[in-house]
Amino acid sequence: MKVTAVYVPVPEGGYSAYVEEIPGAISEGETLDEARENLADALRLLLECNRELARQNPAANSRREPLELAAL
Repeated sequence: MKVTAVYVPVPEGGYSAYVEEIPGAISEGETLDEARENLADALRLLLECNRELARQNPAANSRREPLELAAL
């Protein structure tokens, strides 16, 4: 699975960054490389937080299993 990272230059310098398919995956950086790294970190943290929230409130009769998309 591939998602789309969007990098938008900001007037004060640097880039705003987000993953268009995943709400909440947002970051920034002073350079494009820094924005890329920060966005990958933001995506990892978002997934970790969502995982923790789901484990705290599991649906009745739910089944959990790994689903590998790709290494970040």
